[in-house]
Amino acid sequence: MRPVGGREMLGKVGHAALTLLSLLLLWQEAAAIEVPLDPKIQQDLKQPPTIIKQSVKDYIVDPRDNTIIIECEAKGNPVPTFSWRRSGRLFNIGKDPRVTMRKRSGTLEVGFRSGGRPEDYEGEYQCFATNELGVALSNKILLRVSKAPLWPKEVLAPVQVTEGSSLVLPCNPPPGLPPPLIFWMDSNMIPIHQDRRVSMGLNGDLYFSNVLVQDAQNDYSCNARFNFTYTIQQKNPFNLKFQTTEPYNDTSYNASDPFGGRKVAETPPSFLSPEGSGSSKMVLRDERLLLECIAAGLPTPSIKWFKRGGDLPAQKVKFENFNKTLKILSVSEEDAGEYVCMADNRLGSIRHSIDVQVKAAPYWLDKPTNLVLAPEENGRLVCRANGNPKPNIQWLMNGEPINKITETPTSANREVLGDTILFRGVQIGSSAVYQCNASNQHGYLLANAFVSVLDMAPRMLGPKNQLIKVIMNNRTFLNCPFFGSPLPELRWFKNGQGSGLDGGQYRVYVNGTLEIKRARKEDEGIYTCVANNMLGNAENQVQLEVKEPTRIIQAPTHQSVLRGSKASFHCKVVSDPSLPTKVTWTKDGERLDLGWRLKKDEESLTIPSVSENDEGIYTCTVKSEIDQDSASARLTVLEDAFLNPSVFSALPPDRPDPPIDLDLSDPSARSVRLTWIPGNDRRSPVTEFLVQFEENRWEPGRWQDLSSFPGDLNSVILQLAPNVNYQFRVIAINSVGRSQPSQPSPRYKTTAAPPDAIPRDLRGWGSDKDNMEITWEPLRDLEKNGPNLQYNVWWRRKDSGDDWTNVTTSETKYVVRYTETYVPYEIKIQARNELGSGPESNIVIGYSGEDKPADSPSELRVLKVGSTRANIHWKPVDLSSVQGEFKEYRLYYWRESSLVPGLVVSKEKKTTGFYTTVPEPSGILKDLVPYSKYKMFMVVANSRFESLPSNNVEFTTAEGVPDAPRFFRINRRSLDTLYLEWDKPLEPNGILIGYQLVYQRVNGSRLGPQQIETFRPNVTHFILRLPDRSARYKFNLSALTQVGTGEVYAEESPHFTNEENFTDATDVGNKTVTVEEVKQPPVNLKALIAGEKYHLRVYSQELNSVSSKSVTFKTKAAHIDQVDIATQGWFIGLMCAIALIILILLIVCFIKRSRGGKYPSPGFLTGFTKYLVRDKKDLPLDPVDQKDQDGSFDYQNGSSVRDRNENENSSDEDNKPLQGSQTSLDGNVKESDDSLVDYGEGGDGQFNEDGSFIGQYTVKKDKDETEGNESSEATSPVNAIYSLA
Repeated sequence: MRPVGGREMLGKVGHAALTLLSLLLLWQEAAAIEVPLDPKIQQDLKQPPTIIKQSVKDYIVDPRDNTIIIECEAKGNPVPTFSWRRSGRLFNIGKDPRVTMRKRSGTLEVGFRSGGRPEDYEGEYQCFATNELGVALSNKILLRVSKAPLWPKEVLAPVQVTEGSSLVLPCNPPPGLPPPLIFWMDSNMIPIHQDRRVSMGLNGDLYFSNVLVQDAQNDYSCNARFNFTYTIQQKNPFNLKFQTTEPYNDTSYNASDPFGGRKVAETPPSFLSPEGSGSSKMVLRDERLLLECIAAGLPTPSIKWFKRGGDLPAQKVKFENFNKTLKILSVSEEDAGEYVCMADNRLGSIRHSIDVQVKAAPYWLDKPTNLVLAPEENGRLVCRANGNPKPNIQWLMNGEPINKITETPTSANREVLGDTILFRGVQIGSSAVYQCNASNQHGYLLANAFVSVLDMAPRMLGPKNQLIKVIMNNRTFLNCPFFGSPLPELRWFKNGQGSGLDGGQYRVYVNGTLEIKRARKEDEGIYTCVANNMLGNAENQVQLEVKEPTRIIQAPTHQSVLRGSKASFHCKVVSDPSLPTKVTWTKDGERLDLGWRLKKDEESLTIPSVSENDEGIYTCTVKSEIDQDSASARLTVLEDAFLNPSVFSALPPDRPDPPIDLDLSDPSARSVRLTWIPGNDRRSPVTEFLVQFEENRWEPGRWQDLSSFPGDLNSVILQLAPNVNYQFRVIAINSVGRSQPSQPSPRYKTTAAPPDAIPRDLRGWGSDKDNMEITWEPLRDLEKNGPNLQYNVWWRRKDSGDDWTNVTTSETKYVVRYTETYVPYEIKIQARNELGSGPESNIVIGYSGEDKPADSPSELRVLKVGSTRANIHWKPVDLSSVQGEFKEYRLYYWRESSLVPGLVVSKEKKTTGFYTTVPEPSGILKDLVPYSKYKMFMVVANSRFESLPSNNVEFTTAEGVPDAPRFFRINRRSLDTLYLEWDKPLEPNGILIGYQLVYQRVNGSRLGPQQIETFRPNVTHFILRLPDRSARYKFNLSALTQVGTGEVYAEESPHFTNEENFTDATDVGNKTVTVEEVKQPPVNLKALIAGEKYHLRVYSQELNSVSSKSVTFKTKAAHIDQVDIATQGWFIGLMCAIALIILILLIVCFIKRSRGGKYPSPGFLTGFTKYLVRDKKDLPLDPVDQKDQDGSFDYQNGSSVRDRNENENSSDEDNKPLQGSQTSLDGNVKESDDSLVDYGEGGDGQFNEDGSFIGQYTVKKDKDETEGNESSEATSPVNAIYSLA
């Protein structure tokens, strides 16, 4: 029989336990074996006890607890029983009424509700778990009660100190269990500020490297916090009393002169802790190493650390307490050695060596693990541990030292060889629990490992003759869980044939599982697994059936229907015919209750008369016994579009309504929960909610985006910045756009905190040769996190080993002065506020200022010159003479003149740079103008300055080809000729020898043969006769020098082919050609002139020869909404006739009056003239005279408005109705004797500057005064007519 190691056997058993259809037999190298719970083997398979849970070795309890629990849990078969030892002696639990043991457990509970003290139960406890196969042991548990002793009462006298001396304030905290956490505060409970000068040591004492007078402003109290009992004890405070004769003025303090001008003696460094020049430190492996050096001195010494014989492990070492403490979190053996701390100031330096020894409590190299062996098999238990000193290994069996156990027949089968026990040919009945104890002076390790001897024929643990159905093309696993001792060998067969399945399409795992990588129809059949060992064999069968997948081939689609109409969702399914399927519908993730209203058939779901409650996401799910498929669609319910339900259409989607009822909850320091109620989505689902915020400190009233959230959320956690008074609003977004913002939420103010952000864009640069400006981008308002934001800035010269120099400022710039020229510095920065300091930035490299370069390039020369390029060489400078960052060799060059006679050139200087550090530098100067004379010189440049210039160099460029002609115009002066005109190139680049014109006729998309014309240099025009009026040409014109043909100027003849008497010019005579670029039809032509004739043609921009036919159209005449009748002929004729009739009537009236007769037809005349003359406004008018103030004539006897206003104050006589012929012209009323001469030519008539009458018509008074009472004013229509004239 082949010997099999227990670990190998159990590894296979453990893999078998991974099957899905049975309880498993698991084995892990560092844990106990899980016994299978299958009832078929449970009654036969025994297991020694195994400890699975226990209290920690050093167990400290709170004395205020009413119950002490000491844990001990174990498993085994049979179930273990438990016993305890206390301080090495049996602990009789039954005799102590306060102690109870939990059922089926070894856990002890010690209660003190009825009295007793926890201190009475302090001691060392160990648990024993026993069954018939062995005994397992727990660790030794040291139970101790936490202690927080009071500080001894003492009266502390003021501490006498002198300014500049060192000081140590002792703490001496009371010993606690566990030790307390120490910190220093003043009597106002304000923490003592610590820095390089003042800091607390590892022992809790407060150290002053040197004392300043302002230190007496505080008192100093040591505080001990006992974390276990949550108590803080405070020592009586220390007060400092200075022995000085000079008063201290606190307003005179500044960092550069902390002594306020007083003379205080400086002292070299000396160590306060540790004392002397050397000390030693022992630390255990994996524990924390803390080394401390605190020095006295004035100025305050700086501390540096070294390790003799090597470098400090940069990945592990951290410096704390202002470089006074060196910390390594997890010490290893290679961290041992001699560490040196050095304290120095400008008066000297001292060193202290610390010899660090790394010891180690025992730790596992190879922990013993459980063995399950079959009879006559071999195995071994290995217990390897290491430590410093090397641990002692002791073996125990069932809790007793193995060397003290009485020899039995089975003892001959085992052999103890130091850290290993060998088992040979084990027998039934030799099962036991072995303990390995590895110990040295720093601790111990205890491990239990049982040896279980089993003999068991193979057994199948899974169900018999199982039917497995799988989906085609899927990866498939056939499980065959088994167990036996020795571990059986397992093989698979298909349909009872073959020599075993493994390889190719199949793979057999050690736990018995058979994998079929891709199941096909031909893989169907009966698979048999057979397990075999020396005690027998067992087999099981699995029948495999391969099925078609279940799929939805017609999925439901999104629908938008009107309220009250019918909605239908289709869900068509295909599946394997042998697999029954079931289709279910859900709405918004919940099962849909079909009820009486909803109707479902095999392929659809119908919702009659939909309402708003039916809106949501509907999911169709089809399931078979081995697979499933699903598909979803959204139903949107729309409002009625019309009142008539028979005439409707779906309303278009719109922007959603804003959310409402914003609420804040779950407040915390940097977050709050915002909840809202979504508004109506307006027939388009909301896809996103945008949360905005406004704060009222820095930018009140400005809303800013905070975060976006999916449209199915209405309650979110908002991440906020400290020290900000927020209010929020929410905007809903759908496919149409954004809603209006919601109403703002209540305000929520976050608490202040230290800064989180690091100032950005930190840089150092010199604005002068002896300074360095350190600048940075200030923190944004929302990054300040609290009041009184300041910046800590550090700098030191790079690679110098100097201490950091630092300053605190509220500005965004600090200038370091009196530096050397262009020296690198290391710079870092940190933001701080009243709450504390933020993280430090990474170190950046800055430079002090630059100075003018001391040397200049020399021996500048040109070796090869072309028409547009020149190769230049020069002698470089020593880069150290640049006195700054070397930027480039900068070449200044300019065009002195052109070699073309009479050509004026610009002498503007140009520059080009060459960055090179080679010993023999050179460069190529490009883009020169041919046939020209150039001058140049070179300087070397840093970031701010240039050196003095090098030697000047002159050179000339060769002749080149000319530029294109300055212009090239093609005019069409007649139907059969083209007039071509051009001008000389701006840059001939040599001596012009002529021009070359190449032209081709364009016929559609084809070009005719080339024709070439050459001209003398003084010819700048050419006339081309066209073979027919529709001929079009493409022209290429270029100038010539001896070198060759220059740049081509290309033009084409006019785009249009049927123009009449116009050219390509923009405007010729009264005809204008307008070209408008368009992308696609239709096109609206704007700015056309009404009533004009236009020609229109569309042509291709790329191929001018491709065009449409010409279309002629005429715009309509301008439309006038209201016709001015004053310009109409019929109206002018009518007005002339009326004027003639009035003139005849007036002549007749004049003749009649001159003869003393009466006016003829008085009624007719009065009616006619009533429209022309009106008396004073006080006269009553006929209805036809009642005119509105709309511009109608209202002369009122010819007076102006101003005169009428004046006449309102005239005499009553003037305001009486006139005695004339206003109402009638019969003989009942005396007629006026006024004549035309009296009014038209009399001297009493007065006029304004504008020709209107002043006042009423003036009455001519001569010899007959009595007649003046008859008529004081003229009312003759003739007078009225003349006044109008």
